[in-house]
Amino acid sequence: MAVRPPGNRVDLRRAPNNVRRLRESQLLTKAELARKAGVSPLTVSRIESGLECRVDTQRKIILALGYTPSDRNKVFGRNNRVGR
Repeated sequence: MAVRPPGNRVDLRRAPNNVRRLRESQLLTKAELARKAGVSPLTVSRIESGLECRVDTQRKIILALGYTPSDRNKVFGRNNRVGR
């Protein structure tokens, strides 16, 4: 296994969120949530694993789960950093 020098590290910031728990409580699959939100299932997977996403993507997920933008902390948590 090759070891990367410190300058070539991939920075994958992960922040815990409630997307998976909320999706499963509504009995939605990743594909169904993705379709409702207008994003790809891969995007939903990335978000559920804690990777950052753009504000507009957060808004789409929040609305697709039946919440309002003011409920952002319920879905993405207080410490979630806003992506690009």
